[in-house]
Amino acid sequence: MTIEAELAGKVPALDAVAVPALSIVVPTFNEVANVPLLVDKIRAVFPDQNWEIVFVDDDSTDGTEQVLHGLCRKYPFIRSLRRIGRRGLSSAVVEGILSTSAPFVAVMDGDLQHDERLLPAMLAELQSDKADLVVGSRYLQGGSTGEWDASRVRMSRIATYLSGLITDAQCTDPMSGFFMIRRTTFDGAVRQLSGQGFKILLDIMASSPTPPRLKELPYTFGIREHGESKLNSVIALEYINLILDKLVGRWIPVRFIMFSLVGGLGVFVHMSVLTVLHFLGEPFVYSQSLATVAAMTFNFFLNNILTYRDKRLKGTWPILKGLLSFFAVCSFGAIANVGIANVLFQRSFTWWLSAIAGIFVGVVWNFAATSIFIWKRR
Repeated sequence: MTIEAELAGKVPALDAVAVPALSIVVPTFNEVANVPLLVDKIRAVFPDQNWEIVFVDDDSTDGTEQVLHGLCRKYPFIRSLRRIGRRGLSSAVVEGILSTSAPFVAVMDGDLQHDERLLPAMLAELQSDKADLVVGSRYLQGGSTGEWDASRVRMSRIATYLSGLITDAQCTDPMSGFFMIRRTTFDGAVRQLSGQGFKILLDIMASSPTPPRLKELPYTFGIREHGESKLNSVIALEYINLILDKLVGRWIPVRFIMFSLVGGLGVFVHMSVLTVLHFLGEPFVYSQSLATVAAMTFNFFLNNILTYRDKRLKGTWPILKGLLSFFAVCSFGAIANVGIANVLFQRSFTWWLSAIAGIFVGVVWNFAATSIFIWKRR
């Protein structure tokens, strides 16, 4: 019996496997204590079996993956995707949604801070065809940010305001990580998603070819009882990356913008070191050389942390090898910079225009070469 024969009608069709009406995608990283509790909570609000949970784990180091394997063996409605060498909530959510055929998909965190009791109401809104996207909102009347301190509330409000730069959707909480979407709506936006950072809801709304019909339901953000929060300063940077990607990403890669900004900070480091050594009476050639090495070292480590966070080099040997390669690549960039500038100047271009052209060529070379040879992003 073959699939080809079955499709041709030559043999009876195999019994079809029922597709769940709802798939709940939960990205995880080091949530070993929370995962079993979340499964129990979701089972309590959906006693009738017509749903599944898809956990997408970014190679947790605390035993989360082993717990997920045990749950998958025990419950047929639980699946687990393990990602090796890839990080990021947005990309994890995208991969989780793409792995299912359910007509409706919910997204929620694995830390128990999203109120699972809202899921049936969300599903009812989609099934009644009143909305394409239902968002759990902390800022709608009846909702709350829970025990957030004033600074975190303020930052969230600022991020919500900035979201207006890239979407016209009238949503009180575009930063929410708790929502449910019609699969066809997601499919319409998926090819335009940037996959930047943690704010996948905003990415979807900004990427949809037509504004989805939106419904918001209030909920109170819960308290994390187990594990550590993933919120840090890098999250804010990734959010800025998302905004930039939607504003200018079609013309200029956001990673190139980050690389250039790091280079600008490197100029400051270079001049600071050069100034100090000059006032200490050191020879100019020595001072300039040391300042160049200091700036290039600074640029390498900051790019490794920020620009290429998802491909960060780790370990003594990979970092040392990457640093030496960075020196070599940027040395060629410096030669190209000076060479192009000199050629243009000799052809009667103004000195400042020649210099800018040389700098641009050097930056483009450094970005392209380091992406390929150091951080392996082809």
